[in-house]
Amino acid sequence: MAKSMNILMFSGEYDKALAALILANSARELDVDVTMFFAFWGLCLVRDPDKVTYEDKTSFEKMFGAMTPKGPENLPLSKMNFAGIGKKMLIDMMDSDGAPHLSDFLKGARKKGVQFYGCKLSIEIMGLKPEEFIPELEIVEAKEYLKNAIESDMQLFI
Repeated sequence: MAKSMNILMFSGEYDKALAALILANSARELDVDVTMFFAFWGLCLVRDPDKVTYEDKTSFEKMFGAMTPKGPENLPLSKMNFAGIGKKMLIDMMDSDGAPHLSDFLKGARKKGVQFYGCKLSIEIMGLKPEEFIPELEIVEAKEYLKNAIESDMQLFI
């Protein structure tokens, strides 16, 4: 029976998302089934920047959608962001070491078959639309996620 790992991605910060996707990719390389559940700020990681829409949204939803990060490379750092300077320094250090960027780890997880779930209620509250996300994101209610988490061998909250 295959091992399984479940990650609840609540954070919308670059370094935390990087850690989550490194773990997801590494687990898949060990033949571990991986499910990631994105809620609230974590949803920013799986927004497709080319598919952001403002149609059929209230003024608050449009404003919120415009102010929140759109995709992995737009996420701020959790600490020492310094209006983006800290993130630029981190990216420069990653580049000098030949390390992949967050978007590369997301592409890898998509190719390796990580299961992506988006919290239906979070999406509704934040005024986001299903078409604004990567195509692999399945929008589910929290109880669907919990069924998966209860059965998994490891649960992580990031």
